[in-house]
Amino acid sequence: MSPIAEPSFRESVDLMFNRAAALMDLPPGLEEKIRVCNATYTVRFGVRLRGHIHTFVGYRSVHSEHMEPVKGGIRYSLAVNQDEVEALAALMTYKCALVEAPFGGSKGGLCIDPRQYEEYELEQITRRFAYELAKRDLINPSQNVPAPDMGTGEREMAWIADQYARMNTTDINARACVTGKPLNAGGIQGRVEATGRGIQYALREFFRHPKDMAKAKLSGSLDGKRVIVQGLGNVGYHAAKFLSHEDGARIVGIIEWDGALYDPEGIDVEAVHHWIVRHGGVTGYPDATHTAEGGAVLEAECDILIPAALEGVINLANADRIKAPLIIEAANGPVTAGADEILQKKGTVIIPDMYANAGGVTVSYFEWVKNLSHIRFGRMQRRQEEARHELIISELERLARHMGDGWSMSPDFKAKYLKGADELELVRSGLDDTMRFAYQSMSEVWHDRPDVEDLRTAAYIVAIDRVAKSYRAKGL
Repeated sequence: MSPIAEPSFRESVDLMFNRAAALMDLPPGLEEKIRVCNATYTVRFGVRLRGHIHTFVGYRSVHSEHMEPVKGGIRYSLAVNQDEVEALAALMTYKCALVEAPFGGSKGGLCIDPRQYEEYELEQITRRFAYELAKRDLINPSQNVPAPDMGTGEREMAWIADQYARMNTTDINARACVTGKPLNAGGIQGRVEATGRGIQYALREFFRHPKDMAKAKLSGSLDGKRVIVQGLGNVGYHAAKFLSHEDGARIVGIIEWDGALYDPEGIDVEAVHHWIVRHGGVTGYPDATHTAEGGAVLEAECDILIPAALEGVINLANADRIKAPLIIEAANGPVTAGADEILQKKGTVIIPDMYANAGGVTVSYFEWVKNLSHIRFGRMQRRQEEARHELIISELERLARHMGDGWSMSPDFKAKYLKGADELELVRSGLDDTMRFAYQSMSEVWHDRPDVEDLRTAAYIVAIDRVAKSYRAKGL
C-alpha cells in the first residue's frame, strides 16, 4: 500500500491527540481549546541578492499560550508549509508539558534551501526574517523564544539574537530572545548535542524498567545492543556516538540520503561522520558495506532503530517489514499514524518523539534561565563545593595516616571528588533528571491503565492533562 493514502503529518498529530483525549475526562470545549493552533503568522519579505529582489515565505505558528513564553525551533527547508509548522508547534506544546519546561508550543519555518546561498546572503535573509517576526513580538524573551531546527544552527541563532538586540537596545534580557546560540553569544554548554544526549538518557531510563523491556522482548542493558540510525545529522550523530562510546551499543547500520552503511560487527560513527563532512554522503565509505537502497537497512535485523531525520520515514509501505523490537523517535513524526497501528499490533515498542527528542528544548530552557539570570551555572557554588570536599579529603587523609598502611583511598578518588560541578556537568545532570522523571510519568500511565496500550498514548495523556490543568488555573 502506498504512503500516499495516509493522513498528513498534521492529521497524524491530531489523530494521536484524539486517541489520547478519548481516554480522558476533559470538560466540554477544553479538548478543542487544547487541540487547535492559536495563531499562525505568514510573512512574505523581499531581500536584494545578486542584483535582484528575491521574495521569501516564512511562518511562525503559536499553538498554545497556556504558559508563556512559547517555545519552538525555526527550520529552513523547501518543504516548509503551514500545516507542517502547525503540527510541529502542537508537538512542542505537548513536549514542553511532558518534560515540565514552562513554555507553550510554537514553531517557525522559512521556505528556503540554505545550501543555495552564500553565508553573507543567508545572514541578510535571516536578519530580515527575524526583523519581520520581532516587530510583531513573535521573537521576544517573554513571549516567543525560537531555537535551531532542521537547516539552522548556532550561526543563525546568533544573527537572530543580534537583530533583536539592535531593535531593542534597552532590553537587558535581549539574549534570552532565542536559544541554541554559540557560547560567546550567550549560549550554554551542552546545547549542540542536547537532543542526542537526551536520546541516550531516554534509552538508559527505558533499560532501567524490566516490565518495559519485557514488552519489547529485550533484556540486559544497552551494552552490546545492535542499533540502526537513520540520519547522521546533529541528533543522529550525537546519539550514535554517545551510545557506542559510553554505553557499549553496537551501531550496525547508518542510513543517509545517498544510501546506507551496514556492518554486523559495528561501524565507527566518528569515522563515518568525518567522511560525510568531507564527501557530503556515505557513498564510497570503505569500512562498511554500502547499499544505494537505504530503506532496506531500515528493515534490517537490530535491537534498536533510531529514525533521526524527517517525518514519515516509517509508513504504511514499510511498517510490516520493520524488524526492530524497539524504536526511539529522534526525529519529529518519523512514524506515521497508520504505521504506528501496524507496529503496535506486532508488539513493537515505540518511545515517542514528544519525549525522546525533548533534550533540545530542555537544555534550551536551561539556556533561557541562564540568560535571564545573567550568570553562568556553577559560578557561585563550584569553588565552595570544592572547599567543602577538601575538608572531607583532608580528614580522610589524616585518618589514613593515623591507621597506617592498612587503609588508603583509590588513586583517582581524590581528583574526582575534589572537582566541583561546572556548567556542562550541571546541564547534563539537569537533562538526565528531566528525562528520567518524564519517562517515569509516561511509564506509570502505560502500566497502570489497561486502556492505554502504548507509550505514545501515555505521553499524550500526561501532556494533555498538564496543559488542561494550566488552562483551568487561568479560569478556563
